[in-house]
Amino acid sequence: METFSKLTNMLLHALETKEPTVDLLNSFVDHWKSITNYYIETTDDSRPVKQTEIPWHLRQMLDILVYEEKQQGVEETGSCLEYLLQHKLLETLCTLGKAQYPPGMCQQVLLFFSKFLSQMQKSLLHLTNVYRPVQKLIRLCALPGSKTEKEEAQFLLVVCSRVKQDPHVLRYVLELVDQQAARTPASNQQSHISYRAASPPPSSQTDSSASSPVQSEASTCSLVQSESSLLLCLLQLTKSQRGSVCLKAYQSLLLLASLQSGCSGEILAHQTQLGELLAGWLVELYSLLPLESLDPAELHSWPHTAWSSQFSRCSSGSPASDHTTNFFCWFDFLDHLMREAPPVLAVQVAQCVHQSWLVDILQPQLQHAGEQVVLFSTSILCAAIRLVQSASLLDQLINFLLRTHTLTHLLLQRCDHISDQISMVSLCLVEELLQKPHRDILDILVLKNLQSRSYLSPPATGQDDRHTESNEDSEDLEEDPFFSDSLFSDSHLLLRPPLCFSSPAPPPPPSGLRSTADIVNSFLCLVPVQVRSAQLLQEGGYESYIHDAHTLVMECQSLSQLWDWPLNLPPSSSSSSSSGEESEFFEGHLLKVLFDRLGHILEQPYELNLKLTAVLSRLSSFNHVLLHEYLLDPYIHLSHCSRSLFSVLIRVIGELMQRIQQVSNITDRLLDTRRHLLGLNNNTGLEHLTLLRGVIVLEEFCKELAAIVFVKMPLNQH
Repeated sequence: METFSKLTNMLLHALETKEPTVDLLNSFVDHWKSITNYYIETTDDSRPVKQTEIPWHLRQMLDILVYEEKQQGVEETGSCLEYLLQHKLLETLCTLGKAQYPPGMCQQVLLFFSKFLSQMQKSLLHLTNVYRPVQKLIRLCALPGSKTEKEEAQFLLVVCSRVKQDPHVLRYVLELVDQQAARTPASNQQSHISYRAASPPPSSQTDSSASSPVQSEASTCSLVQSESSLLLCLLQLTKSQRGSVCLKAYQSLLLLASLQSGCSGEILAHQTQLGELLAGWLVELYSLLPLESLDPAELHSWPHTAWSSQFSRCSSGSPASDHTTNFFCWFDFLDHLMREAPPVLAVQVAQCVHQSWLVDILQPQLQHAGEQVVLFSTSILCAAIRLVQSASLLDQLINFLLRTHTLTHLLLQRCDHISDQISMVSLCLVEELLQKPHRDILDILVLKNLQSRSYLSPPATGQDDRHTESNEDSEDLEEDPFFSDSLFSDSHLLLRPPLCFSSPAPPPPPSGLRSTADIVNSFLCLVPVQVRSAQLLQEGGYESYIHDAHTLVMECQSLSQLWDWPLNLPPSSSSSSSSGEESEFFEGHLLKVLFDRLGHILEQPYELNLKLTAVLSRLSSFNHVLLHEYLLDPYIHLSHCSRSLFSVLIRVIGELMQRIQQVSNITDRLLDTRRHLLGLNNNTGLEHLTLLRGVIVLEEFCKELAAIVFVKMPLNQH
């Protein structure tokens, strides 16, 4: 009796659960038949779909599917969903949408697919009767003259969101060959997938060729059936005039590119043309920039333009400005994408940018003979270096600039160009490079030339000789009648740093190095009293630069803290040479051009001098023992025909003392010029103006170098 009661309860429970399912299925089938009956019974081809009951029936079908799924277990498939899959309803809907019958049907199909994929909790894109119609519907997106861009963008965003949730379905969405399934067909569905991947149906080729005029480019990849089905459609929608459509296309690309699980990165990098497509659009936007109407100074200082900002901004009214903004927005998007992408994909996209834009487009412009073209291309490169944050894209920019030997030499030579504008923008490029967290920059531009320390003469390599012999230039300085001996002993020249500063951990000073006070005073006393003007306006001494110097040194230290620089100086080539002969020293193309420019500081434009001294100050602020010795140690004994920063400054001072003999009332003129530069005096004479400004820059530069030395040197050396 008890057994019979249990059996009765089980049957009643089965009936209670089965009856609603039967009702749902009948209702679902009725709604579908109502849609198909419309095509059988209606003869009016012009009646819009919104004036029919088709949209309502589709909504009811979707509601039934969602409700049914909520009532089922995780591993169970409802009868309505089974009916949809077995009878290929999605395939039929896709065909109706493609036919646009009744008018506007494609829009309704896109809405149904979007809601179906987003509201169903189960992963369905791996099923043949789901991903095949999804692929076909994707091919209907981004067609010329489309009136359903909004729905298309939403549908593609939903597809990419599902791929983000289930990365294993990426192959199905991109229609790539599933090699593993082809080798081991475990089911009819897997065999069908393999067959489909190896031999696409004719309709796939027809739809693909109609979806975009640039699809033939994607067909070159043998592993890609229909590249344009998703990636090209998304790229096309990024060019839409509607901001909401554009934004969803950008978001969809980011969703795909940021897939981290499995081999998604390898698939996108090696089996699609994603990198080529993204870099190609960058090149196209670059080609729209008006070369003649853009200001180089505005270009190389272009502010960071977030890619998402373009969807909220209004047109500036200037086509040139709008084109520039569009270019930098896409550049920022690529940079952001590479930061989010797996390393293998980020590197591949960066390499495509390197080849398509830097090598094929920018390099010929940088090597062009026309001044305007050189200014334009170098300014763009300055902005790109400053704005880039992705490690992979920065790598490619550095490879392009510093490992293309002829280009590197050319760009550095232009720091001392006959055109002051080209010199200025070239110095800006160097300054931007020195602010990037990439070790190769300093290694290639400077350190590899200093490594041998062949700038030292043989006697200066031993500690005893270093104590007994002084730099020739230093002796000349002490004997020069224009330098007052009392200046070296003035206690007010060297001040303790403010207590709020904590000096960074610098490398230990070389054996025999003079004290901080000696080095600081050496730089401070370079400029003779006769041509000093800062104290005449009660401006501060070098201590006014300590705050800025501390900031600069700390910034450089943060860039180089992971570079594992040596703490001790390497042996010099002259000390290791058994013959004692000096090896020939070349400071490198960068330091050569900077020293050459510094030697003409008295006859160069004021703005150019400011940029030149800024670059030298930044180089001097890095905590590398070789840079510190070569740029900031006045007491090293230089080898024959070698020069250091201090020796170049001494030669400039010697030239200065000769040239000021021809300037009457030098003190008053310097005072007027300084007031003019500070905005305190609008009237200043034009005579000797370049010389006077050069003297003022020289004085301030020496104070800045003294402040940098003070900040960098260990406290026990003060």
